[in-house]
Amino acid sequence: MGQWERFLEPYKQAVSELKVKLKGMRAQFERDNTNSPIEFVTGRVKPLASIYDKSLEKGIIFEPSDTLAREIPDIAGLRMMCQFVDDIETVVGLLRARNDINIVEERDYISHKKQSGYRSYHMIIEYPVQTIHGEINILAEIQIRTLAMNFWASIEHSLNYKYKGIFPEEIKKRLQYAAEAAFRLDEEMSLIRGEIQEAQKYFSENKELSHPSLRESKNEREGT
Repeated sequence: MGQWERFLEPYKQAVSELKVKLKGMRAQFERDNTNSPIEFVTGRVKPLASIYDKSLEKGIIFEPSDTLAREIPDIAGLRMMCQFVDDIETVVGLLRARNDINIVEERDYISHKKQSGYRSYHMIIEYPVQTIHGEINILAEIQIRTLAMNFWASIEHSLNYKYKGIFPEEIKKRLQYAAEAAFRLDEEMSLIRGEIQEAQKYFSENKELSHPSLRESKNEREGT
């Protein structure tokens, strides 16, 4: 096993374990027949090329080290998607209440958006990974955002690679306009949240009733 593979292995384990745990939170809401603030969860370990770029940006030697692990806290990254802006605060509260992670830093880019228009809520956490050589504390970043915020961020990320961070003025203005449009969409959806959730519940229940196999599965879950 190479030095980078050995260095990144605990990060891969942390992402894998955290994905299971965070997805488990959504499943618990579903079992309680409660609307989940979590739509879905994704995770990844930063590719070596991205770690290299970040090390150059921060002036760190590109080699596995405690310094690199400390200065690049998002080598392990997870994203938690929410349907509504208000759900983000709920998810943040749920994470703060957990005793299996230690929150190191929080950055609210929703109340205080970036100049580009970027919105998201970031948490840097410390997570203990159990290995055959003992416990290793891994830093990881959790980003919590709405689906609209995530769509905008994904587009901005792709354009950032294309233009190497130096956007033409016209593209920059359109991105800022799009970011505001996405946030207005989030706000409008929040105003009809009750109607949306009622419709989703109605659709889900009627879909199960119209498919015998799904109805049987529901009866098994409810023990009837």
